[in-house]
Parts: sequence; structure tokens; C-alpha cells
Amino acid sequence: MGPASIKMYDESGRVLRIETTTNDVSFFKHHRTVEQRDGSTAFKLAPLKESLHSLSDLRPVAAAADRRYLEFIGAIEDPTVGTKALDKITKPEYDGSRTYKGFNFFSNDDRNLLLALVRGEHVINGFRHLDIRRQLPRLSASQISRQLKRLRVHGLTKRIGHRYKYYLTELGRRAVITGLKLRELLILPYLVSPVPIAAVSG
Repeated sequence: MGPASIKMYDESGRVLRIETTTNDVSFFKHHRTVEQRDGSTAFKLAPLKESLHSLSDLRPVAAAADRRYLEFIGAIEDPTVGTKALDKITKPEYDGSRTYKGFNFFSNDDRNLLLALVRGEHVINGFRHLDIRRQLPRLSASQISRQLKRLRVHGLTKRIGHRYKYYLTELGRRAVITGLKLRELLILPYLVSPVPIAAVSG
């Protein structure tokens, strides 16, 4: 992702090692005191300073990115849990004012939305309304807002603090990975290849 990357190493087939690297620490942001143009100061989200003193601030940011990526790839290890999650998100949900339909992995619109959510940069840094709009330009701003609400109602995403930034929940990771995997690796191949008669009759 530009000046930053997450690398995975297989240490002699025994240990899987994940590390975040960067050649520009300002790629990452954290909350710190910032001096304004008028000379005043404010505590807000800002890029890390390019200084050795930023290493102590960079470490927890990079470690958090590693942890989220490990959680993401770990979600594919137990398909039974993912299958139960998939069953939950395909049913309609009511939020007290309206009903939001479930997600259909055979729908191109739903599939494109879910694929946008599991992009690497979104798993690590979260995503905003504008990020999804860039990847799904055919949808209007109001349509994106409705889809984000639909995702939250079904428990697939969560909002971070008071910011308009979202992450996939554990349920979201498991359900999306399982659903897309079943679609691409199991269901679609069967639709384009002959099915044995014995399998149909059995």
C-alpha cells in the first residue's frame, strides 16, 4: 500500500511471521499535539513525524495492523463457524424503523460490495464512505449510505468511535470469507461441470 506493506514469512515451515514495514512513517496517523498555523496547539489525528522519536508511536500502530491481518487470515480456519455466520447475514434484519434485506452472494451488487470490504487496505486501516464510493462508482452517495447502514444492522461492520470510519467485525470477516469461498470454489465449478447422476439421485 504505497510506502507501507505487510509481509508474511514462513519460518522453516514452523512459524508464520507477520510484520508491517514502511519507508515513510508519515503514512501512518495517530493522535498527537499539533501546532496550528496561528501558533495554537490542538490534540488531533495527524501523520507520524519523520523522526527517530516516532518509533515508539509507530510500534503500536504497526502491531495493530499485524493483529488485524492475522485475525483476517485466521477467519478461514473454521468453516463451521463461518457457515453459521453466513446463515445469519442472509436473513432480513429489523432495526426498529425499517427492515434491511439479507446479503445474497449470487447477486453481483452484493458480491461487489463485499469484495470491496475485504480489500487489504480496508482490513488494516478501515474504510469510509468515500472509499466505498471510489470502488463502486455506479452507486450514488445515498445508496452507499444505505448499504453502510445495512452492513451495520447485520453486524458485519462496526463504527470506530465518533468517526465515520468502519471495520469489518469478526462476524463480518468470517461470513464474507466463507460465502465468497463457497461461491467461487464450490458452487460455481459445479455449475459449469457435469454432476454425476449418482450424486443427484443420492
